[in-house]
Amino acid sequence: MTDTLTPVEGAAVEASDGPQKLKRSIGVVGGTLLTLSCVTPASTLFVVVPDLFGSLGTATAVTIAIGSLLCVAVAFCYSELGTLIPSAGGEYAMVSTLAGRLAGWLVFVLSLLVVMVVPPVIAMGTADYLAPIVHLDPALTGAGVMLLATLAGLLDLRANAWITGVFLVLEVIAAAVVAVLGFAHAERGPASLVSMEVAGADGRADTVTGLLVVSGLAIALFVTQGFSTAVYLSEELENPRRNVARTVLATLGISAVIILVPVVAITLGASDLQVLTGGDLSAMVTAWSNSAVGTFVSLCVALAIINAGIVMVIQNSRVLFASARDKAWPQPVNDVLARLGRFGSPWVATLAVGVPGAALCFVNLDTLYGVTGVSVTGMYLLVAVAALLARRGSHRHTRAWRMPLWPAMPVLLIVVLGYILTQQETAHLLWTGGITAAATLYWALYLRPRRDTRWLVTLPEDARD
Repeated sequence: MTDTLTPVEGAAVEASDGPQKLKRSIGVVGGTLLTLSCVTPASTLFVVVPDLFGSLGTATAVTIAIGSLLCVAVAFCYSELGTLIPSAGGEYAMVSTLAGRLAGWLVFVLSLLVVMVVPPVIAMGTADYLAPIVHLDPALTGAGVMLLATLAGLLDLRANAWITGVFLVLEVIAAAVVAVLGFAHAERGPASLVSMEVAGADGRADTVTGLLVVSGLAIALFVTQGFSTAVYLSEELENPRRNVARTVLATLGISAVIILVPVVAITLGASDLQVLTGGDLSAMVTAWSNSAVGTFVSLCVALAIINAGIVMVIQNSRVLFASARDKAWPQPVNDVLARLGRFGSPWVATLAVGVPGAALCFVNLDTLYGVTGVSVTGMYLLVAVAALLARRGSHRHTRAWRMPLWPAMPVLLIVVLGYILTQQETAHLLWTGGITAAATLYWALYLRPRRDTRWLVTLPEDARD
């Protein structure tokens, strides 16, 4: 953990045979559009939030609100570290440089779990929202969405910013329609938001305990998790020292509003507790309006899911590209994953993310979904540890955005996230722990003995001043 990296020296080792760097082509607006599309508020609202309604009932809005507040502290950490270490490697580059190579490697593995599992999970929800027009097999539809997203991910990043921007407008409209209808058909008052009730198996109201809320925070953190995409795009953002922080914080604020306001409206507008716990949002929208409005919202959500797939593939390919550039794998693998295509995108890494994602659509992902929540929480925890170390040595004087209330923010995060992890299901902890243990073994047997030629985190030349 104390075997930290010096990015400039790492770059010198591999500069002669390293791949060409990504080009800076987007500003704050383009970066925010891409990052918001990765958060994909509408698809999160319609695909992820119903599961929270099923377990937390009326406490869902409170849980998401608490998660959003925690994410403010997380966003502060990402903003400071993302401007201090602007690398397409994102979390692993930041943590490797500040907390050591092993810590960075474990963050990379956790992020890899997230980036490989989340896109197909979201993509498989497309069929449900195309049902008003055509009935499709969820697995086949999800696989098709992943392949479409992969093809889009091969294009120039600026073109993708415009594509995802158009889709984003549609999903924001869908979320707004849900919010307006929910408030217009309110069945209960604001006090219900803290009534802490969920429909039980016998139809009666059960109490949502504090421990259930804490357990649900792992998924609540995941609801707005996509704001971290900004640090993956830091090598392609113009003026990253300033624009990374702006993009991270703007994305979190906008996405929290787009998700939380409709959740409040749904909680108030659901006809009864059983309907709310059932979480069938399309049926609620149709009941509040008519089938035409329900169909419109469903189609917007389907487009939002496709949008999310495109941006997630873009983000995830950058992670693999950066890991190859930083020599995480045997040299033949590094050479292939680090190749850039004619549009400046890492095309092999894009295919390496998208094609397996399509295959995962045919796998039962219930357990992996829980593993994703654990992985996100663990990743945030390690980022908070790195944020504690961001102002020591030479990093103290590096130009970067600096968070307020340091070191209280990262310390609070470490304590809270550590506690949240203890409240997760044992099976999910064991799966994540087993994968982390295997990654540690790879580190011990392959990466550590080759520390002079492997796992060398580098920064682009124009980010070191």
